[in-house]
Amino acid sequence: MKKLILGVSLLIVVAVLGISETRPVFAEPVFAVREGEPAPDFTLPDQEGKPVTLSALRGKWVVLYFYPKDDTPGCTKEACSFRDNIVAIQHLNATVLGVSVDSVASHKKFSDKHNLNFQILADDQFKVTRQYGTLTRFMGMSIARRSTVLIDPKGTIRKLFPSVEPEDHAREIHQVLKTLQAGG
Repeated sequence: MKKLILGVSLLIVVAVLGISETRPVFAEPVFAVREGEPAPDFTLPDQEGKPVTLSALRGKWVVLYFYPKDDTPGCTKEACSFRDNIVAIQHLNATVLGVSVDSVASHKKFSDKHNLNFQILADDQFKVTRQYGTLTRFMGMSIARRSTVLIDPKGTIRKLFPSVEPEDHAREIHQVLKTLQAGG
């Protein structure tokens, strides 16, 4: 009986998180960072367990996107959209980093299952989600709000995306990068 209740609860969580693929589930997030400010530095492990330090990426644009949960419908669409658009984004001297509060093992499974060609970082201690103001509670769980921070090659936050459409966000990022790099 406990397994049945746990299974039904998990299905409800997945279904509710999946709703966010077409509209935000959460109230508009309040970032702890601002456009024009230096992006707070951090080091987190990627899906292979290798440490990734934000400041080591200076000289490149960084698309730092936060998402609620590995392998849920909206998060999978967003990750696969970045996967499918990664070459165009990389041609603009940008790297993509996904961040959620899932573990390295969860990220590895998610990345392998969907052939992700960029790094996803495990913030299971909530350090970076707190630092950037994207940590929230949903149905009793701590998760990252779906949002994005665009950081320029000097490490300055250039644009905040408090709410995004998972399927279209990678293309939106590509367009914004082109505009910003053209001086807009």
